[in-house]
Amino acid sequence: MAALKPSAPEIRKAAQEFVSYLNKAVTPFHATQELKERLVQAGFQELPESGHWDIQPKSKYFVTKNRSAILAFAVGGAYKPGNGFSIVVGHTDSPCLRVKPISRQKSDKFLQVGVSIYGGGIWRTWFDRDLSVAGLVIVKNGDGMLHKLINVKKPVLFIPNLAIHLETDRANFKPNTETELRPILESFAAAEINGQNQNNKEEPPKSEYDPRNIVSNHHPQFLGLIAEEAGCKPEDIVDLDLYLYDTNPAAIVGIRDEFISGARLDNQVGTYTAITGLLESLAGDSLQSDEQIRMAACFDNEEVGSSSAMGASSSFTEYVLRRLSVGGTSTAFEEAIGKSMLISADQAHAAHPNYSVKHEENHRPAFHGGVVVKVNVNQKYATTSTTHAALKQVAFEAQVPLQVMIVRNDSPCGSTVGPLLATKLGLQTVDVGCPQLAMHSIREFADTSSILQATTLYSKFYQRLSAILSGMQ
Repeated sequence: MAALKPSAPEIRKAAQEFVSYLNKAVTPFHATQELKERLVQAGFQELPESGHWDIQPKSKYFVTKNRSAILAFAVGGAYKPGNGFSIVVGHTDSPCLRVKPISRQKSDKFLQVGVSIYGGGIWRTWFDRDLSVAGLVIVKNGDGMLHKLINVKKPVLFIPNLAIHLETDRANFKPNTETELRPILESFAAAEINGQNQNNKEEPPKSEYDPRNIVSNHHPQFLGLIAEEAGCKPEDIVDLDLYLYDTNPAAIVGIRDEFISGARLDNQVGTYTAITGLLESLAGDSLQSDEQIRMAACFDNEEVGSSSAMGASSSFTEYVLRRLSVGGTSTAFEEAIGKSMLISADQAHAAHPNYSVKHEENHRPAFHGGVVVKVNVNQKYATTSTTHAALKQVAFEAQVPLQVMIVRNDSPCGSTVGPLLATKLGLQTVDVGCPQLAMHSIREFADTSSILQATTLYSKFYQRLSAILSGMQ
């Protein structure tokens, strides 16, 4: 692995498979659905969160939360309650624009869609893009309701830049995210042609009797588009959770095909490689004698602090781990925690050639240089010397190169779900990520080698963690 060149067929194949996944995973809901389908094809059984679980050794399962988070696990053949867990976690969400509950807006002969900013995006990069909308729609179904995934796919929303001639401060571009980040949906002229003239037209009154009716909250053209994708009437839509995204697909680029250019690399890379690493760890017969449970967890809402039912700060992970410890002693869960380790897989900053001074001189992660271990003595990252050493042993056995990064003392530092889960569960944790540039832009930039490197590292971690921890005194 360490000797593979960026042009190696194995690297290209792994990167291409990831790009194919990425172009389908346009929202956390779509990412979770794609992962579910891969797990089912690999023989995993879906468990109901609210139902009884009958967990058996050598079996494979997954459970979802809010349709936007997923935990998958494979039970070792020698597992007994009280044994440990080998866990790799990522997150399904990325900074983006999301449609407001009441989105009807208009100005200067244009119909617009009101959006909220989600996470810490580089919002200037959302201008002059061909945007579409996707997400979850809840519709009436007799006396009940159905959840439906929708993806419009074609460009339907646009945020044009202001002409530079009209800018008073041409050197600095800091858009007002409330008033200047409003996508255009349609012109009044087009609306007139289609018999939907919105000029000086009063908004239709809201229903006094049916709070499920949201027709008056959105432009009829917009809600009609969503209803068509959902296969229902606009008046049947009860609620929606919609995300904007760039329709320009992710791609493998560069004169040597060595880069990945696309949206949501942070953190679909971590999510995809965690699940893929779990699946690849099952290719042989190592699970038959494994004493642990191998788990890949992909949470939602990391970009806004993880404080949600489907986020890493919730008790959901603890509840799952406790249910897997049923049948042992009264302290089986606590015993298992001491035999476990978690990898928090979230993207890392590569050293930027145009902003060299922003990076610490001895810690400069490079493309194709390997998975990056993230260290911060102030616990923005959860890596310790013990967990770093254990991962080094995994990397040696997998022959996957590692890099290490810290931020400068005079620089701010991001964080991950690693410290949250380490604190909440008492789990030994190491923070890692694949190197990338343009983090939180609508178009991010990474290397092709990372996908295979991370997948191989996590696969070996699942297979060897129990033995490696037992050998550490």
